[in-house]
Amino acid sequence: MSARVAVVTGAARGIGAAVVRQLAQEGWRVVAVDICADLPAVGYRLGSREQLAALAAEWPDTVVDVVADVRDAGALADAVALAEREFGAVDAAVAAAAVIAGGRPLWETGDEEWEVLFDIGVRGVANLARACVPALLRRPEPRSGRFVALASAAGHRGLWHLAGYSAAKHAVVGLVRGLATDLRGTGITATAVSPGSTQTDMLDASAALYGLPDTADFSRHQLVERLLMPQEVAAAVCWLCRAESSAVTGTVVHADGGFTA
Repeated sequence: MSARVAVVTGAARGIGAAVVRQLAQEGWRVVAVDICADLPAVGYRLGSREQLAALAAEWPDTVVDVVADVRDAGALADAVALAEREFGAVDAAVAAAAVIAGGRPLWETGDEEWEVLFDIGVRGVANLARACVPALLRRPEPRSGRFVALASAAGHRGLWHLAGYSAAKHAVVGLVRGLATDLRGTGITATAVSPGSTQTDMLDASAALYGLPDTADFSRHQLVERLLMPQEVAAAVCWLCRAESSAVTGTVVHADGGFTA
């Protein structure tokens, strides 16, 4: 059987990079996508072109890196076309691109902050679905296509001074449930994974928003009493990408260390 093929956004670092690494280790072909640029409305550095290229260089025959903005539907369509051209098909899509912003109550939140949270965290997920689902449907029956979006524990619980981020992640959960319903009977599933506090650059940015000197302060909210590692969340994502996960759709896997227990 030919290797399965995935398109992963937010791939330069963090959970997205961990997903690419695990899929590649399992024999997948991967198109790894990231914006590789900083954004004025985001108060911390985003993944770099060098990080994305270094990730792809670990598997030069099976991982292709693409610089693209998830807010650009055409760019994602081009990435999917590349996957089909280079690897023959698309079997899974993982929407891991996201940013965090906040640190103030909702009524003091500006439009620019609100827009970047929704444009990347929600519209970006929808754009990936619009680009990838037709490719997933082009696979012959019986299909085992997978669409997996990264939500967050914030998509299930309100977090102090992060109303915009919580709202965006709630929207991701709703989007996935609606998409799964649209895909009923096709053999393609749609799911979300909600991480807890995971040791990433985004968590460093979260600590800065709260004025915390150490991200370890977040661990007290989790039953495991420690921060999660990106590989732990990626393990849940990659399992959902497999054909064996066929019974799971329209729902959320809480890879959150017990944050929402």
